[in-house]
Amino acid sequence: MPSGVIVKGIGGFYYVKSEDGVYECKARGAFRKDSKIPLPGDEVVLSVVDEEKKKGYIEEICPRKMQLIRPAVANINQIALVVSVKSPLPDFSLLDKLLVTVMQKEINAVICINKIDLDEEYKNTIIDCYKDTGFGIVSISSVLDVGFEQLGEMLKGKTTVFAGQSGVGKSTILNRVLDSYVMKTGNVSDKIERGKHTTRHAELLELKSGGFVVDTPGFSSFELSDIEPEHLQNYYPEFREYIGKCKFVGCSHISEPGCRVKSALEDGMINRDRYERYITFYKTLKDKQRRKYS
Repeated sequence: MPSGVIVKGIGGFYYVKSEDGVYECKARGAFRKDSKIPLPGDEVVLSVVDEEKKKGYIEEICPRKMQLIRPAVANINQIALVVSVKSPLPDFSLLDKLLVTVMQKEINAVICINKIDLDEEYKNTIIDCYKDTGFGIVSISSVLDVGFEQLGEMLKGKTTVFAGQSGVGKSTILNRVLDSYVMKTGNVSDKIERGKHTTRHAELLELKSGGFVVDTPGFSSFELSDIEPEHLQNYYPEFREYIGKCKFVGCSHISEPGCRVKSALEDGMINRDRYERYITFYKTLKDKQRRKYS
């Protein structure tokens, strides 16, 4: 039986791209019985019931390498996190939470700084914040027509989810990357500086250069989950070379003396704003832990 990848699921129908084209499929009842819902990105085995009309059934879902809940998509291997220098201003707390989640799930990340024509100086501020993290960074402007070639190279051969605040221009970037206007784009509200939610469901869009991209609805909030506070440090790449070298075992890198992370902070090796947000996240997770076991 042929196999393929689900590129879209809507209204109980799943569109599976195979070597012979895209098939409109339904899932067998066995999946509903096992409470296993096919997701975009799933590799599946299908049976064809009408070759001419490209219709069939999903017979088997191959084991997932990974799965995201929001958006509901499987087997991605890269996330492009989009921020804009203005309209709206970056939500660094949201960005750092997403980066922690990316690290937790062992997915590659790219930080896309959009609308750089609006404030070149602030673009550099954002770069300075993340330059020591090891994440890829690309600066983009449709007005200046810069950054798209570099981004395209980063996307080749990967399945990449685009995520970020509402209104940062994810769909506009994707339209340029795909070289076709396949998605609607919304205007940012001048009053509240949030984009309209023009993306309603996850869909894999194929790149001419190989690979897929996935647009997502804009985030207005995002909370860390399934992370113990003492493990949070492991998801900050710039902490990596200092972990385990502090004076005290189990150092939280907040108030303990002889902390190598804090020494690196004072030496300018770690960005202070990132570090301050780490403290906020740590305390929030610690409070959750206390409530859980109280």
